[in-house]
Amino acid sequence: MNANECRASGETQDMTDTTTKKKEARTDDGVRAALLSLEKMSTTRDLDNLARFGITATRPFGVSMANLKLLAKRLGPNHELAAALWDTGRYEARMLATLIDEPARVTAAQMERWCRDFDNWGICDTACFVLFDRTPHAWAKVSEWSDRRGEFAKRASFALLACLALHDKHAADERFIEGLRLIEQGATDERNFVKKGVSWAIRLVGRRNSTLNDAAVIVARRLSDSGNAAARWVGRGAVKELTSAAVRSKLAGRRRSPSGSKAAASSGKPTRRRIRE
Repeated sequence: MNANECRASGETQDMTDTTTKKKEARTDDGVRAALLSLEKMSTTRDLDNLARFGITATRPFGVSMANLKLLAKRLGPNHELAAALWDTGRYEARMLATLIDEPARVTAAQMERWCRDFDNWGICDTACFVLFDRTPHAWAKVSEWSDRRGEFAKRASFALLACLALHDKHAADERFIEGLRLIEQGATDERNFVKKGVSWAIRLVGRRNSTLNDAAVIVARRLSDSGNAAARWVGRGAVKELTSAAVRSKLAGRRRSPSGSKAAASSGKPTRRRIRE
């Protein structure tokens, strides 16, 4: 490399370094601005609601989901800002991160890092519901996380499966049949937030279509007869819901009307009830 080439290479590197520094500065400014907005939006009522909903949060501000969504809409999609907000460790900052991150840019490694940080059902379920289930790594993580030791990491497997049952319109039934196998294995975990995640998953898989309803009910009946208390709780709740006249009627309607199936699958009513538990 001659002197001119060396000089040109050095100038290019300087420009790259300058651009990187400017980008990092913008991200830092974005984090400060977002945290200031969260502080301004906080209320005592929303802070108290965290305890009422069973959420033990890290350094919470006390901001409602409605206001978090408004702030996320104002900020727009931003993968770099999402990562930086997550790194603050603050509950609402992490919730905001899940709302503004870009699913196509989320890596499997990032999902692993964030999953390890889950410390309550609110951040676990929200990450799965608004972000993780839209990534190309979602199905692999359902399987990988199903035998994790941490309570919220393991819950994430079943929360993610529930969200995929609701949102992944193109997944074949076979994937959910495999999910039912994981559900049956996980149902014996008596930890509160794991068994509730398992319950959520089997109910949403069983509401997806008639074929999966039949398969889910078979699994639920086996669980109902289990000698394990947690499995019985999951199974009996699922049998009651999935064999109800209301669910069977909706599934019959989906067979008659493909457009009705899409609308019903998009309603989100069962998931909304779980997310606010």
